[in-house]
Amino acid sequence: MPHFPTDSPDSVRSLPARRSVLGAMAATAAAPTLLGLSSSASAASAAPVAQPRALPGGGDLGPNVIVFDPSTSGIQTRLDEVFRQQESAQFGTGRYALLFKPGTYNGLNAQLGFYTSIAGLGLSPDDTAINGDVTVDAGWFNGNATQNFWRSAENLALTPVSGTNRWAVAQAAPFRRMHVRGGLNLAPTGYGWASGGYIADSRIDGSVGPYSQQQWYTRDSSVGGWANAVWNMVFSGVQGAPAQSFPNPPYTTLDTTPVSREKPFLYLNGSEYRVFLPERRANARGTTWGSGTPRGTSLPLTQFYVAKPGVTAATLNAALTQGLHLLLTPGIYHLDQPIQVNRAGTVVLGLGYATLIPDNGVTALRTADVDGVRLAGFLIDAGPVNSSTLLEVGPTGASANHSANPTTVQDVFIRIGGAGAGKATTSMVINSRHTIIDHTWVWRADHGTGVGWETNRADYGIRVNGDDVLATGLFVEHFNKYDVQWYGQRGRTIFFQNEKAYDAPNQAAIQNGSVKGYAAYKVADSVTTHEGWGLGSYCYYNVDPTIVQHNGFAAPNTPGVKFHDLLVVSLGGQGQYEHVVNETGAPTSGTSTVPSTVVSYP
Repeated sequence: MPHFPTDSPDSVRSLPARRSVLGAMAATAAAPTLLGLSSSASAASAAPVAQPRALPGGGDLGPNVIVFDPSTSGIQTRLDEVFRQQESAQFGTGRYALLFKPGTYNGLNAQLGFYTSIAGLGLSPDDTAINGDVTVDAGWFNGNATQNFWRSAENLALTPVSGTNRWAVAQAAPFRRMHVRGGLNLAPTGYGWASGGYIADSRIDGSVGPYSQQQWYTRDSSVGGWANAVWNMVFSGVQGAPAQSFPNPPYTTLDTTPVSREKPFLYLNGSEYRVFLPERRANARGTTWGSGTPRGTSLPLTQFYVAKPGVTAATLNAALTQGLHLLLTPGIYHLDQPIQVNRAGTVVLGLGYATLIPDNGVTALRTADVDGVRLAGFLIDAGPVNSSTLLEVGPTGASANHSANPTTVQDVFIRIGGAGAGKATTSMVINSRHTIIDHTWVWRADHGTGVGWETNRADYGIRVNGDDVLATGLFVEHFNKYDVQWYGQRGRTIFFQNEKAYDAPNQAAIQNGSVKGYAAYKVADSVTTHEGWGLGSYCYYNVDPTIVQHNGFAAPNTPGVKFHDLLVVSLGGQGQYEHVVNETGAPTSGTSTVPSTVVSYP
């Protein structure tokens, strides 16, 4: 693990934080309920044909979904039990969703460990109020928060005991649809290293203090203030965000988000579970829930096949064929064939980091080239036999126009290695036009078990073939070759975080023809229009610190391909970059962990 000096909170802008290398209800389909939605919405396509089914919809949510109401006794004790089990279980098998019915809860501190999600069951965050905290800290890792992955908080209102809630996370730890009636501290106790993170559709009444967080992306939210920046803080559609000022301080601020559609969520309508599907917004700014009934559609749980670990892929596909959606309850699912989503408007929603493992080299999930598929809230873990792909959105050659009702991929995380040997040639392939990738972490593991240059071989992270694709919150790390390859026209990325693979054995292992190393983010030479804002790539070639990476970003040099606010960093001088983008940008220098930046390209 590289050792860097620790600065005080008053000087955290210089802190080079980085993680160590360290029964069931029978179902006749009901039409979706429209809530505040105009007749132009296309959610009606989500309604399956009413007919008897061999597989039932609805049912109980299984043993690892723990539901509380204000009268439940021993809530704190149960929360503490789950935390003790999950606090340091980074590659464990436990999966939990902690759900709170609408009402008020007093004196709670819900500490969240790995693979733990906490959420309210109201239509608005303010329906479920906790006078207390939802806490992520890093005591398990000696104050280092850079491995606080795979956990989430959603749809709650918090009044923190001290006035400030602590949420010290790294990648794959979304903070969505939250109302903090106070401040939010994104650093661990002691202001140790931290590497996050993502906030969306949230309101923080007080100030957000990133302190040691090296990068962060906040979308379609409201904040009372923002305290500081380290390397890369990006905002789109955020009321109260700091003004554009990259690179000093490194704030990248867009007034609105071009297109967004919030993640589906489970809620209670009386005693009935339903899934709310927020509507698409253009040029969004601020939260979706602050003024009246949220806009979108509502589906009863009877329209979902409620899956439990142990179910076969054939059964999941049979449910989809019947017209059911999928609700994946917490646990691990082995797949001997791909989950195939063919129907427009299908929802695949995971709870508590439900994890899909493709066996024998299959792809975990594929979609057809149809409108309005929503994939959200699950983890794909590569198996030991190489998969050519792990997730495919649309088939090869997909070309239909989905601008009015795009597919969304939200909090869908991919991992190759770490929990055991895994391999995949290309992790995520986006073929369908207008797809929105809203917060993903695609990670070839740099620590854990089954880790090595060839042991968890994975050449490519994300490949975008479809036109008009938008990525908001793109985290892709450690692939053997390109982390991101973009072939589609008119693509856009708002916030990108990357590390090149630590474990490259030597320069020859990453040589790309005559070019030194594979760029983290490569726009194909055939692309004429592309734009990115707030993109960062870091290197830590600790196996061979003499490795040189020519650039972090590579793209055709044409007026229609534009980048704003780019940076590359050499962590402690373990490897170096010669340029930032193409031949532009100063090289990183020596052992100094100081970014080299480009404000605008070309």
